[in-house]
Amino acid sequence: MSSARPPGLPTVDAMTPAVLVLAGPVTKDQVTGLCDDLRTLLEGSGAGVVVCDVGGLGPPGLGAVDLLARLQLAARRCGGRIRLRDPDPALCALLDLVGLRIEVEGQPEQREPALGVEEAVEPGDPAV
Repeated sequence: MSSARPPGLPTVDAMTPAVLVLAGPVTKDQVTGLCDDLRTLLEGSGAGVVVCDVGGLGPPGLGAVDLLARLQLAARRCGGRIRLRDPDPALCALLDLVGLRIEVEGQPEQREPALGVEEAVEPGDPAV
């Protein structure tokens, strides 16, 4: 027995984004499958962001950078993007070193000031 889909736009829960868990060292053979999984999550959820949980990815290296670059490219080709959850600080440093900018959960977006930060004003500074 099937029922008709309710009229209107589908309900998307923006508070629970799609999550792709990346665990263990990923081999080159697994990269294509993970990119396919990412595309499926983007298309199936209707959300524009997939959170990649990289906490269990293993030691950061060029293999992890290659994987994340390919995932980001796959997401952009689908009109979406990825966001990292629980990255190792060394992985973030390595991504910065190679020039790969990927949003990290809990960090303010680029061009967005951090919450609670105010610009200091020195006495005698001219008003702008």
